[in-house]
Amino acid sequence: MQLARACMTVLSILCAPGVVCASPNAGAITGKVTYTGTPAKARPIDMSKEPACVKMHPEKAMTENVVTGPGNTLRNVVVYISAGAPEPSAAPTTAVSFDQKGCHYTTHVLAFRTGQNVQISNSDSLSHNIHPVAKINREWNRIQLPGTPPFSYSYENEEFIPVKCNIHSWMKAYFVVLKTDHFGVTGQDGTFRLPDLPPGTYTVTAWHETYGTQSQEITIAGDETQTANFVFKAIPSREDSSPR
Repeated sequence: MQLARACMTVLSILCAPGVVCASPNAGAITGKVTYTGTPAKARPIDMSKEPACVKMHPEKAMTENVVTGPGNTLRNVVVYISAGAPEPSAAPTTAVSFDQKGCHYTTHVLAFRTGQNVQISNSDSLSHNIHPVAKINREWNRIQLPGTPPFSYSYENEEFIPVKCNIHSWMKAYFVVLKTDHFGVTGQDGTFRLPDLPPGTYTVTAWHETYGTQSQEITIAGDETQTANFVFKAIPSREDSSPR
């Protein structure tokens, strides 16, 4: 009896609100995001209006709206459970970081939970501006002087939010605010993994800022791992396809 009570006490602590407890029968969804066709080429960013920024980049900084990797992989794709996911846990108490360094947002696509803080910092020796252009959440616009401490902000509603700098027009990024715990952002190898999914049927959605959104329905029967690969059709930009 005492042993049973002790086990129940431990279980109640481990599964307290705000702590994600994986089911013993939890499964996972993994996959890779690739493209077919001809993707838009990364282009050098013109920073000539800010000489201090030019000096930070002996080799010119490149655009990031389409970033590819070996084997036609696609980077900066947000893959998440858009339907069927269990009720989300409390928002993480640890903030995600969003820094400005080298006249550049160091994270081009930042995904995080509703209610979770984003800690925004400026590592440069010149002023920057952070302007998330939200439509569902409150839109705000704030300048951040060099040497000032980071500040934090959180969002209540799910939304894909473009972020820009009103001082340096080339600085662009996205805040992807999601209700679900189950999401990932692809890196150079284009892969993702969504673990700790109990048996059920899920809609898995992949979002890319240039090539749009795709979804698949995946069923998990137990502790198995299912695969959901996404292939986006890439087309060259007008600049790439125009005659020289």
